Amino acid sequence: MPVLNRIAEFADEVTAWRRDLHEHPELDYDVHRTAGIVADKLKAFGCDEVVTGIGRTGVVGVIKGRLPGNKVIGLRADMDALPIVEATGKAYASKTSGKMHACGHDGHTSMLLGAAKYLAETRNFAGTAIVIFQPAEEGGGGGKAMVDDGMMARFNVDEVYGMHNLPGMPVGQFGVRSGPIMAAADKFEIRVEGKGAHAAMPHLSIDTVYIASQLVIALQGIVSRNVDPLESAVLSVTTFNAGDAFNVLPQDAVLRGTVRTFNPDVQDYVEKRMQEVSDAVAAMHGAKITLSYRRGYPVTTNHADQTEFAAKIASEIAGPERVNRAIAPMMGAEDFSYMLNERPGCFIFVGNGNSAGLHHPAYDFDDSVIPLGVSYWARLVETGLAG
Repeated sequence: MPVLNRIAEFADEVTAWRRDLHEHPELDYDVHRTAGIVADKLKAFGCDEVVTGIGRTGVVGVIKGRLPGNKVIGLRADMDALPIVEATGKAYASKTSGKMHACGHDGHTSMLLGAAKYLAETRNFAGTAIVIFQPAEEGGGGGKAMVDDGMMARFNVDEVYGMHNLPGMPVGQFGVRSGPIMAAADKFEIRVEGKGAHAAMPHLSIDTVYIASQLVIALQGIVSRNVDPLESAVLSVTTFNAGDAFNVLPQDAVLRGTVRTFNPDVQDYVEKRMQEVSDAVAAMHGAKITLSYRRGYPVTTNHADQTEFAAKIASEIAGPERVNRAIAPMMGAEDFSYMLNERPGCFIFVGNGNSAGLHHPAYDFDDSVIPLGVSYWARLVETGLAG
C-alpha cells in the first residue's frame, strides 16, 4: 500500500507545520513553544487525552480506536534542536541565531502530528495509539526522563516504535535491522596534573602537553590493539586543552572525548583499559592523571518480532525492494534506547536523500519524506491494532 490518499491531501499542511517549527528551534528541555503547539494540535484533532509535562516538557496524546481492543502501541518523535548556526539559506531558516533543527526533529514531530491527525479522524483500529513527543534527545536524556516519569505504565504501552531520517539514503526508502542498531555513547574527561615551568627549561617541568599527547596516542591503541577486531568500538579524543602562553609549559592539561560500543562487555573493557593506560602513563612521567568516565545512552536494540513487523509495514508503504532489512548498525546514539529497554519495539530509518549530514549547519529535512513517514505511522497502528 503506497502513501494513503487522505494523508496526501493534507501533506502540505504538515509541511507548513514543519517549516514553522524549523523557524523556531528550541534546545534540550526548553521546548515550551514546540510542546505547546503539539499539545494544542492534539487537542484540536480530538485526541481522547492530552498530557503535558511528562519528562519535564514531554507531551503524550491518547487516541482510542473505534473498535474494542486492549493493546496499546506507542509512537515516538523528538522535538529538540541543536546549538548550531544555520547555513541553509532557506526562507524558513532559524530565526534564533545559534539554534537550528540540524537533525530533522522538526520533521519527526510534524510527521507524528500528521499521523495523530489521521488516526484521530479515522480511528480504524482496535485498541489505543499513544503519540509520544519527547524533549532533550540531543544529549539531555529526555527519553529516560519520560520513562522515569512512569510513562509506559501510566499509558499501558505494550510496544513502542521510533523513526529517524537518514541523509544519504534515497527518499522513499527505509532501513532497519534486528538487534543493536545504534551504539552506546559514553563521555570521558582526563585531567593531567604536572609541574609548570619556563618553556626554555623543560627539564624543570613535568610537561603536561607532552604527557597528554602520549596519552592520546596510547588511548588509540585500546581499540586498535586490545579490542577484538570482530567487535565494534570507537574511542575519540575530541578536545585537548592546555596552556595559553607560547613560553610557558602548563601545569595542567585536560582531554575530553567519547567512547561508542555495542557490546556491554566491550564497554566495560574499554573503560577498564582507559584507567590502566592513564595510570601507566602517569607512573612513567611522574604526573597525576585522573580519569572521569560517564556512561551515556545505552545501545539502541531492536526487538526481533517488532522489527519484522516494522519492516513489513515499511514494505507495504515503499515497496519491499526499497526496504533494507539489514542496514549496518551506526555508531551514533539514541535515547529511544531507554524506551526499547522498557518495552519491545523497533527504531527505523527513513531516507532523507542527498542532503547535508545530520548535525551539519547546511542540513535540512526533505519535506517530500512527510507523506511517506505519516503513512508508515498510520499503517503501523492500523495493522498492529487490527480488530
